[in-house]
Amino acid sequence: MKKLGILLAGVFLVGSLLAGCGSSTAQQPAQSGGGSESGAPADVQAIKDRGALSVGVKVDVPGFGYKDPKTNVIDGFEIDLVKALAEEIFGDPSKIKLQAVTAKTRGPLLDSGDVDMVVATFTITEDRKKSYNFSDPYYIDGVGLLVKKAPGYKSLKDLDGKNIGVAQSATSKTAVQAEADKLGVKVKFQEFATYPEIKAALDSGRVDAFSVDRSILLGYIDDSTMLLDDKFSPQEYGVASKLGNDGLAKLVNDKIAEMKGNGELDKLIEKWGL
Repeated sequence: MKKLGILLAGVFLVGSLLAGCGSSTAQQPAQSGGGSESGAPADVQAIKDRGALSVGVKVDVPGFGYKDPKTNVIDGFEIDLVKALAEEIFGDPSKIKLQAVTAKTRGPLLDSGDVDMVVATFTITEDRKKSYNFSDPYYIDGVGLLVKKAPGYKSLKDLDGKNIGVAQSATSKTAVQAEADKLGVKVKFQEFATYPEIKAALDSGRVDAFSVDRSILLGYIDDSTMLLDDKFSPQEYGVASKLGNDGLAKLVNDKIAEMKGNGELDKLIEKWGL
């Protein structure tokens, strides 16, 4: 009986130890920090949980992001890029929520969290890098000048003393001013909220030139206007996201690198005639 008691006590002790080990394993803290149970970074997982990628895009730039007034459909090169990023996150390019932005509103909408990222002809600058994560460039352009044909302007030199229309908070004004200083040309600026407003000002004679990136200006050429040969201050477009959302920034950059490497990005640029 004594031996039997010792044996039962031993079995009870082993069982208790095993139960204790199992309890310890079950009570380990959940994964925290930059990841989730699915393996996605926390910022990317948050987007997955919401069910759609929210992106600030242009709706007034033919070729990049343009809303057809007849169908209300937004399409363009940058919209296709957004779809590729949504497919990378969800496996479904249709899981996107597009928010119209301008050069003035895209930063505040990103700051407030209303959008996850901005893909809207957003030029990468050292100053902007202090406020946002930027991807590597997906498109490189240069600032240009759209003018009426009638006055016979040939270059920026001919715009001495003239008014140039630019978008609010865009880099165009700085680029044109720097080039004008080099040439010894004096110009004046008028700022507008949207590109159609600048084009309307050019048509009515309130400004003598419309300045923004050349690829954007191509969408506003008509029978009465022409794009000058001037091209200055290279403009590199990048996808912007909030500082600290490093998982999302890496996913975006990796996808852009992949699209550059396999030629998909060049195909989209060719598709939209850019």
